[in-house]
Amino acid sequence: MSIKRLSVDDQLAALWYIYTEMGRSITPAAPGAARLQLAEGLLNQIKQMSHTEQLQAMRDLASNKNTQISRSYGILSANTKLAFWYQLAQWMTQGFVVPMPVGYQLSSAGAQVLQAIKQLDFGQQITVLRNAVVDMGVDPLAD
Repeated sequence: MSIKRLSVDDQLAALWYIYTEMGRSITPAAPGAARLQLAEGLLNQIKQMSHTEQLQAMRDLASNKNTQISRSYGILSANTKLAFWYQLAQWMTQGFVVPMPVGYQLSSAGAQVLQAIKQLDFGQQITVLRNAVVDMGVDPLAD
């Protein structure tokens, strides 16, 4: 069950659904939340963009496009990446970051992945989520 096998938009939608549906329990379990200040500059940079630019930045992260945002994200720890996406999901809900399109429907593959994640225990859900967000962005230190 890999979120990474979904289309970029379904990856983003799955992350949003996971964080908004399970977010209250995920936050305390993400030690990176305490170190979110490490990503604060990057988050604020995204927050200042237009909705179109915000969506493109998130798509670039999910598709590993080599951009300044993706490289900045790439150096964050796994737990900080978890907290980063949690904050984006919060801001999407609050309207500070481009919201989910009204009536957006996950593909059948996306819905299957989301349903499978819901069946996992909490620890397994965090592992799936961590694996999904760790692989996003670009590691500027990689060859």
